Amino acid sequence: MARSVSLSAYLALARRPAPSDWAPPREPRPAGSIVWVHAASQGAMAGLLQLAIRLERDHPGAHVLLTRGGDAERPARVPGNVVQADLPPENIPAAEAFLDHWRPNLALWSNGHLRPALLTCAGKRDFHLILVDAEETALEEARWRWLPDMSRGVIDQFHLAFARTANAARRLTRLGMAPERIDITGPLQQAGQALNCNEEERAEVAATIAGRPVWLAAMVKPGELDLVLRAHRLASRSTHRLFLVLVPDDEAQGPDYARAAREAGFRVAIWSEGEVPGEATQILLADTRGDMGLWYRLSPIAFMASSLFPEHGGSDPYEPAALGSAVLSGPETGRYAAAYTRLAEGGAARIVRDAETLAAAVSRLTAPDQAAAMAHAAWMLATEGAEATDRLLTLMGRALDGEVI
Repeated sequence: MARSVSLSAYLALARRPAPSDWAPPREPRPAGSIVWVHAASQGAMAGLLQLAIRLERDHPGAHVLLTRGGDAERPARVPGNVVQADLPPENIPAAEAFLDHWRPNLALWSNGHLRPALLTCAGKRDFHLILVDAEETALEEARWRWLPDMSRGVIDQFHLAFARTANAARRLTRLGMAPERIDITGPLQQAGQALNCNEEERAEVAATIAGRPVWLAAMVKPGELDLVLRAHRLASRSTHRLFLVLVPDDEAQGPDYARAAREAGFRVAIWSEGEVPGEATQILLADTRGDMGLWYRLSPIAFMASSLFPEHGGSDPYEPAALGSAVLSGPETGRYAAAYTRLAEGGAARIVRDAETLAAAVSRLTAPDQAAAMAHAAWMLATEGAEATDRLLTLMGRALDGEVI
């Protein structure tokens, strides 16, 4: 498609020198292939990080360059194959310097919220540019009303588009993208993959607690421990033989947690010492790393701690959701706010604020029908978008292997 007059005018303005306060990237480029992924909004971040995790597993040695726009915040924790960088200014010399430094082998741009100068420069390079999670509203830019054909010119830079909805696909078609280059996939998967576990250990522990109501308190910070123990005591008054799996946020604090639980009068088994819970055990202290898949499978109720006080920021709710656990949390889930909002709106998560509300929620959810309804909703939301993610990963693999897509 011929470049629009609007885009040509915009690019003419963008050829001015880069701002004096901008510096080219200084971080070294990792060796090997790089997939550049751009989170144009906070809502896109979880799905793109999930792609990075899957890419690390399926294509060892490939790296992800993560950039952000709009309201997307810099994630505190990322997979080991992810390098984070700032986007260059919307200026052609800066865009060229960015692309010269990182030399991506493939690029995924999420939602919309397009950057004409950067994407036009990328479109001239020898790599595929794919629009993912395309949203209708994100393809409309009020700031470009004085350049009416801007979106049409920029959309032509993309080789393929994955649209969330039929409306988004129709919008892309109106902007000039050929229908055969558009795939209506729904959203990318925002949840993590179901964590693995040792099946023999799961069967052994399950046999020892068979018939007992179980709940999990995961990633418990020291300041939250007292509250969790009080909630367990309160819930135990109305729920006979209630069993708690207690996971410290830092496994090195296991001895302190065991001491506190015993001083509070509970009978405790310590997993790191090889102890298996018996009939009289009230709390299993799960003070090892790498076993969360086991605890989520055993516990139909998961209280995701590190969420009761503002300084902690919450824990990933998709881990238990992917294994069908009903999710509880405190109100301070800033790092995962979008995920908790999505789960709560879908009936899969609830907020608690203190020992009393946590105990009440645990007691209520020990009724099988209550926990099952929330757990099913959690699983449905956690697995939504898996097909779109799988299809995109297949395309990414082909592109990284040098195939035409």
